[in-house]
Amino acid sequence: MNKPPPAPTITPPPGKSTKYKGVKHTILVMSGKGGVGKSTVAVNLAVTMASHGLRVGLIDADINGPDDPKMLGVSNEKVDADDRGIIPVKTRYGVDVISMGFLLPSEDTAVIWRGALRHKALQQFLEEVFWDNKDYVILDMPPGTGDEALTIAQLVPDADGIVIVITPQEVALIDAKKAINFASQLKLPVIGLIENMSGLVCPHCGETIDVFKTGGGEEAAKKYNVRFLGRIPLVPQIVTDSDNGVAAVDNNEKLKEIFLSIVDKIKDGKQ
Repeated sequence: MNKPPPAPTITPPPGKSTKYKGVKHTILVMSGKGGVGKSTVAVNLAVTMASHGLRVGLIDADINGPDDPKMLGVSNEKVDADDRGIIPVKTRYGVDVISMGFLLPSEDTAVIWRGALRHKALQQFLEEVFWDNKDYVILDMPPGTGDEALTIAQLVPDADGIVIVITPQEVALIDAKKAINFASQLKLPVIGLIENMSGLVCPHCGETIDVFKTGGGEEAAKKYNVRFLGRIPLVPQIVTDSDNGVAAVDNNEKLKEIFLSIVDKIKDGKQ
C-alpha cells in the first residue's frame, strides 16, 4: 500500500513523422511549469531570427492557451488552405504562425479535448501545414511534460533540441530538472537554458529590483551541465507590447540586444 509506483518508461513509438519536411532546424521552447513567460520568449526568438533574414515558422503547440496570435497582432486572422496544404498566417515580422487560436470561434472558447484529439491537431500543425522550406520552426510548447510535449517530441525526434525557460528563484532548479529529464528520456538534446523575469527594470529610474532573485537559471545550467543562453529582465513594456500585438524586441533596444545574443548562441554550429 505504501510502496511507491514504478517510474514510467517513455520510449518513442514506432514510425516517426515522415511528412514534416522542408524545415532545416526545429527548436522546442518549453518549461517545467507554466507562468514563466515561455510564449513571450518563443515569440521574440522567432521575431529576432526573422529580422536577420531567416525564414521562420512558429507553431503554437499550447492547445488550451493559444496566445501567440495575440502577441503577434494577428488574433483576428484565419488560416487558409490550397493544394500545398494548410497555409500558416503571415505576420508583419516575417514569421509564419499556426495556432489553435485561429481555429476557435472566439478567444474565450475553451478547448475541451482528450489526448487523441490534441495529438491529431499537433500532427496536422507539423505535417499538413505548408512550411515552405523554413530555416527554423520554433515550437512554443505547452507548460510541463504532458501529452502535447510528448507528441511533438515523438513526431520530431530529430529536432535540433530544447530551449528551457525558467525563472530565477531556487525552486526553478526543480522545474529545470523536470524538463532536462524529459529531454533525456526522449533522447533530445538540450540546447540551453534561459532565465526569464531576471530582475524588474524600473521604468522611472532604470534601476533593477530582484523581485524573483537572480542567478537561478545560471545556477541550474551549471548544476545540470547545460548551456546558459542568457538572462531576460522583467520589463513592464513587454506586457504592454504583448497585449497590443507588438513583439517586444521590435520596440525595445535592450531586449533586442539580449534576444540577438541568445539567437546567436542557438544558431551556433547549426548553419
